[in-house]
This record gives sequence, C-alpha cells and structure tokens, in this order.
Amino acid sequence: MKSLKGKKVLISGASFAGLSTAFWMNKLGYHVTVVEVGNGLKKGGTPVNVRGNTVDIVKRMGLFDRIKANRLNLETWEFKNADDVTEGAMLLRQEGEPLPDDDFEIERNVLLNMIFDAVKDEVHFIFNNRITGLSETGDEIHVTFKDGLQSQVDLLFGCDGIHSAVRDIWFGPESEYMHFLGQYFSITIVNKLLIKQNTAQMYNVPNKAVMLNAYNSKTDIILCFRSEKEIPYDYRNEEQQRHIILEQFAGAGWRTAELLEEVKQSRTFYFDKLCQIKMPSWTKGRVALVGDAGYCASPAAGMGGSLAIDGAAALADAFQKHKGDFESAFQEYNKSFRPFIEEVQAEAVRVGLESLVPETEEAIRKRNLQGF
Repeated sequence: MKSLKGKKVLISGASFAGLSTAFWMNKLGYHVTVVEVGNGLKKGGTPVNVRGNTVDIVKRMGLFDRIKANRLNLETWEFKNADDVTEGAMLLRQEGEPLPDDDFEIERNVLLNMIFDAVKDEVHFIFNNRITGLSETGDEIHVTFKDGLQSQVDLLFGCDGIHSAVRDIWFGPESEYMHFLGQYFSITIVNKLLIKQNTAQMYNVPNKAVMLNAYNSKTDIILCFRSEKEIPYDYRNEEQQRHIILEQFAGAGWRTAELLEEVKQSRTFYFDKLCQIKMPSWTKGRVALVGDAGYCASPAAGMGGSLAIDGAAALADAFQKHKGDFESAFQEYNKSFRPFIEEVQAEAVRVGLESLVPETEEAIRKRNLQGF
C-alpha cells in the first residue's frame, strides 16, 4: 500500500479505540498522530475480557502471548446477603482444570500499555490537547486544537469515548445518539485486597448493586443503581459524582458503609450513566468514529475494551479490502460491523442490566441461587 505513504491520519483519544486504530493505520502506511486531552494514557477501569473474535485480532497484533502470560484467573463469584452470608456461588473453574485458550481477562492498564508499546515508536502523540474545530475541503480535514494549533490531515478518527468531542462537533450533539438505560455506576480501585484474591462478590437490594472484584493485590469496588429519570451532573466534576454515589448508598447493608469510606478516600474514581450510543452511520465525509464514540454498548455488555479493538480491526480490514479508498472502506465498515454491534447492544439490555441490578427481592433471591 505504498500509495498511502505520507498521507496523514489524526486520531482523537488514546484509549483502546485510539491506540488500536493507530496500530492498524500505521501498519497500512499512514503517518499517524494521536491527540489526547489527558496528560497520558487513560488509565483505570475494570479488567478487559478478550474472547471470541478479539482473540484472533490480538494474535494478528502480536499481543496474544503477552496477554496469555498476564491473564487474570477469577475462580469464584459469590452472592452475599446483608449478614455477609453466601446465598449462592458460581465456581468458574474446577481445581486443576486448565485455563481456556479462547477466553481471557486482563488488567485494563496492562493491556493498554501493551498496545501503546506496540505503537509509541512509530506514532506521534500529543497530550494535554484536544480538537475544538473541524472543517472539510475536497481532499483534507482542517483541524483546530484547544491551544490554537491548526493542522490539515487526510482522515480523522474519533476514538474519544462516550462523550466524544469529535462526534459532538462533526455529527451533532450527544443527546441525538445517547440512549439512557436507567442505571448509574461508579468504579473505584483500591490497592489492597478487600476479599480473597481471584474472587468476586455481589450484594443487592432492589434497584441497587454492590460488587467487589479482587485480583493482583487490588480490589475493584463497583456501585450501581437504577434511576427512572436522568440525574443532571457535570461528567468532568468528580466530587459532584462522588456525592451522588455516597447519597444513593447511604445506609445500605452488608459492607457498604466501609466501602463508601474507600470511595471517599480513593484517587481512582469513575462515574457515569449506563447508556448506549446508536448512530445511523459511524462515518461522515473523511471522519469515522471507533469504539464507544460510535457504538458504546454500556458496561453491562462487559465488552467495552474488546469492542474498541474489534472496531479498529474491522475498519482496518475494510481499508485493506478497498486498497485505501476511504469512501468504500467507510461504507464497508458501516455495513459489515453493524450486525455484530446490534447483537451485542441488544444482549446487554436483555441480560446484563437485569442480572446485575434486579428490581425485586424475589429476583435477587432467584439470581443468587441460580447465578447468571
């Protein structure tokens, strides 16, 4: 694909979607730049599942052996009541049973660093900056950055997450594409074991869930609650978000009071509404969206990181097939990858939401006894 040499690609966002897209566009021969609003990679978050089609993709990326060597090994999922009694448990692997070769879980930061290591020497990164303006001429995109810098590129990829600035500027406001799923959640990661390693525990009351996941000497604290109406908040205001969680879970049973103290003191805190992004097209002109920016399935799907990796590969495969003709490649990407996304989004609503946050005591007892 020598004809692509010298053609410039700009990617907004340095998470899984952005780094994976950078990996493939660099392989295809483009000159790639990644702009990221933060001062480094977007760290934090729960472990990433790598399974099914994603396993084949990470093999193509040369990451499979490292992922396998760094895999997590969740052994047991326990369902607790208010008295800390285990009402039911799911044994995920029998003692001595070999680990599967087609289903992996890996720490988010570990996988993110792997992909970054694969591109950092060949891709240019701009941190502490973001795109504030876009315009398109016949053969290039004109980009304005927050610091006043301007640039012209051949293609732009919005890989900047659920609150994508590229989507907002180029495709229209977030409200046009965001579908609220009636739940909010927070993730706090503490660097100590609050329960036995390689174990997950879950406690529910109607419309609320408290989850713990322990691995590699750390514990994820995940709090989730239902809300019929959307709660107004600034997604950049962390203290406001902590207050919402502390207020929602005040007085809840089990170990919740202790866990809320951890939430208050922790430096790693993430909060957002459970929602999906649904768009009639992920491309417009010379711009395409990849990952949560275009088709977030919500954390209920358990596939945020892997969907981004899948999407970047689907886009690259379309470019390969159409020999760099971006218009045909974008059409292919929209058509070939969409059925998979629609299936994942539907499954997240049908299964994920109800099993994680049951609405009644009866549903909680049933789930605790029968598992997911």
